[in-house]
Amino acid sequence: MTIRVSITPNGWMSLPADICKRIGLASGGTLLVEETPDGVILRTVAQSIAYAQAIARKYAGANPDVSVDAFIANREAGSGQ
Repeated sequence: MTIRVSITPNGWMSLPADICKRIGLASGGTLLVEETPDGVILRTVAQSIAYAQAIARKYAGANPDVSVDAFIANREAGSGQ
């Protein structure tokens, strides 16, 4: 779906209420803006987390040593702490 959204001279924009409701921001909230070579992507925080997790799963696969906890444990073991 493509919609047209106006941006004020000071940079403010409003998303239609039905879109805000569908993405869980009916009562307001935060969107993260990602600028890419192809354009701008707006994601909710939850969508951004899910996107990052999908990328991590793609590279980690079934390797249990690819986690924050494993990384910290390996660093501590290597530093003698």
